[in-house]
Amino acid sequence: MKNLFIFFLLLLFWTPHLNAQRKYESIAQSIGLESIDKFRSFLALPNDASKPEDIFDNISWAKSELEALDFEVKTLETSALPLLLANLTVKKSRPTLAFYMHLDGQAIDQSKWDQTNPYTAVLKEKTDKGFQSISWDKLRDNGVADYRIFARSSADDKGPFVMLLTALSYLKKSKKSPAFNIKLILDFEEEQSSPGLPDAVKKYKDQLLADLLLILDGPVHSSGKPTLVFGNRGIATLTLTSFGPLMPQHSGHYGNYIPNPALDLAKALASMKDNQGRVVIPGFYEGIRFDEATKKILQSVPAEEKAIKERTQTKRNDLVGNTYQESIQYPSLNIRGMRSGWVGSEARTIVPATATAELDIRLVVESDPYKLIEGVKTHLNLQGYTILDHVPSKKERMRYDRIIQMNTKVAYPAFRTDTESKGGKWLNTIFTDYYGEQAVIIRTSGGSVPISPFVSELGVPAIGVPTVNLDNNQHSPNENLRVGNYLNGIECFLAILTTKY
Repeated sequence: MKNLFIFFLLLLFWTPHLNAQRKYESIAQSIGLESIDKFRSFLALPNDASKPEDIFDNISWAKSELEALDFEVKTLETSALPLLLANLTVKKSRPTLAFYMHLDGQAIDQSKWDQTNPYTAVLKEKTDKGFQSISWDKLRDNGVADYRIFARSSADDKGPFVMLLTALSYLKKSKKSPAFNIKLILDFEEEQSSPGLPDAVKKYKDQLLADLLLILDGPVHSSGKPTLVFGNRGIATLTLTSFGPLMPQHSGHYGNYIPNPALDLAKALASMKDNQGRVVIPGFYEGIRFDEATKKILQSVPAEEKAIKERTQTKRNDLVGNTYQESIQYPSLNIRGMRSGWVGSEARTIVPATATAELDIRLVVESDPYKLIEGVKTHLNLQGYTILDHVPSKKERMRYDRIIQMNTKVAYPAFRTDTESKGGKWLNTIFTDYYGEQAVIIRTSGGSVPISPFVSELGVPAIGVPTVNLDNNQHSPNENLRVGNYLNGIECFLAILTTKY
């Protein structure tokens, strides 16, 4: 009898606590599924970042949706495409939290997509034969979480935007206000490295100020647990072109005589790394040290190595760091594409005229991008290459044995916010209280977002709140968003929007 009394006493004590957790779960499920048609209509608008004519319909769509939610929306002209700035003032005395998203997308190679139109969303489920299309009516059934919405920008980054819109719409319909003032900053050329953003931050500084900037981009940790990202790497790009004959030449006649530019370039690229994938250019990793506090943060992230290998089907990995999380604390030197001559059914027996490689360097806070680029140039010089910033003239071609044309661009630097900052503690407390477990804390994400000007110019701390599934194929064919992540994202934003800062 005594044990039974204790059981009921514990039940009485714990029931309110359990009810308090995940209080928006069923609401998010309901309103999320209702919002799918709106999401599909937004995805249907082409948004290729390299085609400005695609973008303006997306700007109009976003502006209309935000005005319907009582936001004051402004178009901020930049040196490139405009930004949208939307403000919702709850009380002037309350803090203002800014949310950054981008609504442009990567270009599409239609031949690589498993659907007729990558902008026409398709619902699929995973089977033994891969992902198979199913009717949208299946969303009325139970167990929809693992269905996937396939479309360009479904995960990167239209999905998080519609999640936030859906959460805000629910609050308005329920006659509830967010717990703080909101500022939305919508970027429409992030996939082109946001060329107009740095100057815009300076020009519109007073309008962009906020107490905290939340970045709604990128995937959650591979465990699927709530995730907070306190830094992102920056990015610089390099284009290297080597030169052979003025025009492609017959490989039978000249294969043993005229140097092959593809082989020259391959040797130059291979010389930059050792067999463990570490960059051998002096000073490339300069300044990177892990103190005990940093080691603790990195070690607290659930191990990802097994999941990464399973997903990518790669047996070995580069050994820049001891773990995945440690590896992405360093700058990376990556060959993102190569081209020379023709391949496949178009292959020809020729010595090609040129070979080109596109590289990117992912930057960390400790990196000086210009020093890293200069290091690449110096390394190539030591390998016997003359570096030019233009196509060589006849005189230059006849003067130098080995020529590489090198063109570079520093898109934007890295940023990092202290994990123990006010914003970090606030978000971690929300997740701990709401989900009953601490968030996965990512010190620096491997990817890049162009918001470092907000940190450096405005002094606004920035933290990423990712929501989409890790295996979303962002930037690639067959990009997708898991339905469960879409619904969970709405729930996450409801929890954040209703918590005082």
